[in-house]
Amino acid sequence: MNARLEKISRIAKAGLWGRRTQKAKMLILGRSLSDGLLFKLAIYLLLSIVAYLYLQPILYMVSTMFKTLSDLLDPTVKWIPREITWENVSKAINGLQYPQALRNTAIIALSCSIAQVLVCAMTGYALARLALPFKGLFMALIILTFLIPPQIIIIPLYVIFSKLGLLNTIFVFLIPAIFGQGLKGALFILIFMQFFKSQPPSLEEAAKLDGASTSRLFFGIMLPLARSACLVVFLFSFIWYWNMYYEPSMFLAKGFTPLSIRLNMLEEVLNPTLLGNTRTIINPVTESTKMAAAFLIIAPPILIFMFLQRWFVSGIERTGIVE
Repeated sequence: MNARLEKISRIAKAGLWGRRTQKAKMLILGRSLSDGLLFKLAIYLLLSIVAYLYLQPILYMVSTMFKTLSDLLDPTVKWIPREITWENVSKAINGLQYPQALRNTAIIALSCSIAQVLVCAMTGYALARLALPFKGLFMALIILTFLIPPQIIIIPLYVIFSKLGLLNTIFVFLIPAIFGQGLKGALFILIFMQFFKSQPPSLEEAAKLDGASTSRLFFGIMLPLARSACLVVFLFSFIWYWNMYYEPSMFLAKGFTPLSIRLNMLEEVLNPTLLGNTRTIINPVTESTKMAAAFLIIAPPILIFMFLQRWFVSGIERTGIVE
């Protein structure tokens, strides 16, 4: 009897151990490869490495902008400064003339981005849905404008804007945007065209049976459906206009200057004072000052993306950019 009870006890313990082993195996490996804890840990580790690679320059920028000159020269100080100073941020604000330059940059980026969204949406809808003559020729010209480097046409544009008296004004960027030829305008037209092609024709057919005109069909039905594409185009356009340097350096040499030009003029604004034949540096521009100025420039787009990133990612999936 005792032997039988011991045998039953061993079988029960073996069964319990087997169930625990199976449960642990299911927890670690999962029913499939993508369900287990091991796979999730590997994914989180990979995402953490990628996130660090992207965030490391920003973290270094934030760390450096608060360093004093002695911390910069000390090789033992890398990430955490011994003494935190706000003097570099103050210098950067004064050197960039930050409030005025921020206003100029925001005016350029917002106005041109809104114009690009509306005009490129109309053009993309026309190419995707309307029976236009010479549609193939128009498509070839749009792709050609995307392939031509801006440096090739910069001199003719400069001459035209100079004769029109538009230099050092926002209109050197707003007028091309209104005509669908702003920064990356051809790419935005293709994005909208891809989106409108993916919509079912039954929407337009039902609206036309109700007597809707083409303009009412576009503004009343198709454009509201393209909210995701509009958001993607707006954010791309806004970032490109915010960060552009080559075009403002040619057209906005003085007066209406954005942050990108002010960053290039930072040392010239803070440093140069000539006393006789000796160059005396009154307000030295260190790496910390430059990092503070760079952070002040990229902070607004980062904040905008943080608030809109959910809709931005979903918009990219819906517009077919991933495909």
